[in-house]
Amino acid sequence: MRMKHEWSAGETDVLARAVVRAPSVHNTQPWWLELPDGEALVFERKDLELPFHDALGRDRAISCGAAIANLDLGMRVLAQRPDVALLPDPGRPELVARLTVTRTVPPTDTDLHRYSAIARRRSYRYAFGDTELSDYDVKDLIAASTSEGVQVKVLRGGEDLTALAEVLEYAALTVARDSGYQRELTLWTVHDGVGPARSTGIADGTLPNSSLPWAGLVRPNTALPDRATLAQRLERETVLVFLTPGDTRLDHLRTGIGMQHTWLAAVDMGLAAAVQTQPLHLSEARASFIEKLGLAGYPQLLMRVGHPTLSSLPQSPRQRAANLLNRLDS
Repeated sequence: MRMKHEWSAGETDVLARAVVRAPSVHNTQPWWLELPDGEALVFERKDLELPFHDALGRDRAISCGAAIANLDLGMRVLAQRPDVALLPDPGRPELVARLTVTRTVPPTDTDLHRYSAIARRRSYRYAFGDTELSDYDVKDLIAASTSEGVQVKVLRGGEDLTALAEVLEYAALTVARDSGYQRELTLWTVHDGVGPARSTGIADGTLPNSSLPWAGLVRPNTALPDRATLAQRLERETVLVFLTPGDTRLDHLRTGIGMQHTWLAAVDMGLAAAVQTQPLHLSEARASFIEKLGLAGYPQLLMRVGHPTLSSLPQSPRQRAANLLNRLDS
């Protein structure tokens, strides 16, 4: 049952700031937010297209799922416990979530810790430290993703990493030669101090000088090790694959929700992470990955997790929180 609750200016700011800090494909931030009394509505912006990277809009929906997770946490820390309905109105396909306040409940310690991690989360595209994650850490990360239907599988050693190295090598070679993909990536890369200020896009200051071919964002000049060397380097990393039983828009939203909770749990544990999806956009590579690992579902994204070697990273630009609530100004 919907509870009557008028959002104050302070509460509105908390919720909008939580949403704008969610991760999104190429930092496009493809969402709108509306806050009617007692509700919070998330809309998908389909005008922000990536025809070469994300032709089917799968990553855009995953991004919206991450924003929904942040919004849910923002409401919880305000003691407004919501019920979350995904794709609630078939007549309004752009409405991806309705979060309805049903009761007032103090936030849990988990709510507070994960909400605090929102502002500290970054995409860590550098090499990790040599210390491996413990089995306890991995179990906690997997348990953090409680999104319905989303399974998290850890890839460690042997055939798992051989199959992963193969799909990463194939994807890297493919996108390095794809001129359309490369133009699109350049368009969405923000060069510090060059041109007018932007509120979207990937800040080049967040990228290592020598891109890691297993960490995404492969350029034509990215040095790619042979498959055996790649598998050896992956041995020093923990890679999680997020799977869903289907491959629908609902599955993609749920993936984004589960991904974000795992990512925030990692940050709260003092770990760093980065997500890669491009290899799974290549249908032949995805099919081979499923077959070789015997996966019971559709792999939606890969998440690298490890101990950071850098104490801080710059943040890619973000929209003004107020712009999320006024479509005409964004």
